[in-house]
Amino acid sequence: MKLQGPIRALCVFFLLAFAVPVAAQQLGVPQSSVLTLSSERLFAESAFGQRILREIEAEGILLGEENERIVDELSKEEKDLTEKRANMAADEFRPLAEAFDRKVQSHREGQRAKLDALARRSEEAQQKFFELVQPVLIDLLRETGASVIIERSSVFLSSDRTDITDAAIARINTAIGDGGELENGASE
Repeated sequence: MKLQGPIRALCVFFLLAFAVPVAAQQLGVPQSSVLTLSSERLFAESAFGQRILREIEAEGILLGEENERIVDELSKEEKDLTEKRANMAADEFRPLAEAFDRKVQSHREGQRAKLDALARRSEEAQQKFFELVQPVLIDLLRETGASVIIERSSVFLSSDRTDITDAAIARINTAIGDGGELENGASE
C-alpha cells in the first residue's frame, strides 16, 4: 500500500520531528531549546579541573608548612628577645624590638603575597579552562538544537533532563584531558 497526500506528509513530519530528539539522545544530550550546566561542577569534576585543584592544594599545603616554619622561627626569636629585655636598657632594646617587628611584618606580607598569587593562579586556570571548553559547549549547543545554555544555579526550576553537565564533562575530558600537555606546550 502506497501512502499518498496528507497521510504521507504527516508521516514525513513525524519522522522528522522525532528524528532530531532521538539523534540528540543517542549522543547523550537532551533535546531542548534551553539547556542548563553547572560551571562549578564542570570545572571541579573535569580532569583539567581536578588536576588544577590537586596542584593548588599541594602548593597550599607547602605554603602552610612554610608558614608554620616561619612562625616557629619568629616565636623562638621573640622568646630570645623577651629574655634579653630583662638585661638591657630600654634605649638599647628598642632598636632590636623595632627590627623584629619589621621582620615579622615582612614575613607576613611575603606570605600574603604568596597566598594571593596562589588564588590568582586558581582564577587564571579556571578562566583558561572555560576558554578551552567553549568549542565543546558550542558543539553541544548545536547538536541539541538549543539556543542557550544557562548556569544551573541561576535557574529557579528545571528538569534534570536539560542539564548537560555530565555530557559536557565527558566530552571535555576527551577533548583536552587534564590540560597538562596544553600548559606545557604553551610554556615552551
